Amino acid sequence: MKSYNVMLAGVGGQGILFAARVLGTAALKESYDVKISEVHGMAQRGGSVVTHARLGRKIYAPVVEKGRCDLLIAFEELEALRWADYLKKDGRVIINQQQIAPMPVITGKAEYPRGIPAEIRERGGDVLVVDALATAEKCGNPRAVNMVLLGLAAPYLPLKEETWLEAITEVTPPRFAAVNVQAFREGYQAGSR
Repeated sequence: MKSYNVMLAGVGGQGILFAARVLGTAALKESYDVKISEVHGMAQRGGSVVTHARLGRKIYAPVVEKGRCDLLIAFEELEALRWADYLKKDGRVIINQQQIAPMPVITGKAEYPRGIPAEIRERGGDVLVVDALATAEKCGNPRAVNMVLLGLAAPYLPLKEETWLEAITEVTPPRFAAVNVQAFREGYQAGSR
């Protein structure tokens, strides 16, 4: 049983912690040992949020070391760049093309970096850029971006689609379950092509 190192990165309010909970639940259902570590930062104010998720036969440490991340799921472009140093040489990155300006950009003291996906590709990352927000809106809830991104990431992880769907249904409040399942399936179908 291979170990997998996954990082989910974005800004507060994007559902990163919820997505990590779904990932952890799915991995446990398939008998993986799972360790998850969350760094909230200033999450309530739109600050950087990152979750480290490690799964395998036996996992001892919850934090992914720099240069060891198999899969980085970036809910926002700048967060992909912020955490790119954690990727393995052949690591994969799924980037939601959404751009959420941090305070220095909002105040005019800095510019939002351009060409982030190209820069990560130059570093050796396998990059997939998607418009997860448009897909989530098509499913009926823009807050389901996290489930679209998990669906896109699922084919890169050793968990069955049915297990993901069980985990989503188990963790999601009933009134949001249908849209979360639909958003995951949309992402999964796009990621499996």
